[in-house]
Amino acid sequence: MLYVGVTNNLVRRVGQHRRGDAPGFTSTYKVMRLVHYEPFMQIRAAIGREKQIKRWNRQKKIRLIEEHNPQWNDLWNSIVAAE
Repeated sequence: MLYVGVTNNLVRRVGQHRRGDAPGFTSTYKVMRLVHYEPFMQIRAAIGREKQIKRWNRQKKIRLIEEHNPQWNDLWNSIVAAE
């Protein structure tokens, strides 16, 4: 499963998903790995990008991920270390 979302605190939100604290799609489908993220300074831009990506088919989302993370590495440790 691929999940697309927006947050103002990526470390907190991914942590919630990983612990199963966030009810909904991620807890139902056990979505645990962060494989792509895009930082934005403005929430409107982030929401616009989220809506754009959500309209894409699965193949287009996979191409986006593989452009930046071809091995589908879990980026969790890198965002925690950067905090």
